[in-house]
Amino acid sequence: MPYVNIRITPGATEAQKAELIAGATDLLVKVLNKNPATTFVIIDEVETENWGVAGESVAARNRKAAAG
Repeated sequence: MPYVNIRITPGATEAQKAELIAGATDLLVKVLNKNPATTFVIIDEVETENWGVAGESVAARNRKAAAG
């Protein structure tokens, strides 16, 4: 019973999320011969203030990039 957890920042559409779920499921079926009926895919949306890269939040990095 595979469990896949995908974490992204907000902004993906419902259609994009559906494609991620289908794609992750298909990959597990193809590579590991897993049963899609028992494959779980969870998408967590993490606010950019709560996601850090290189010692700072993504929100701070985005503000710096926007300020140019």
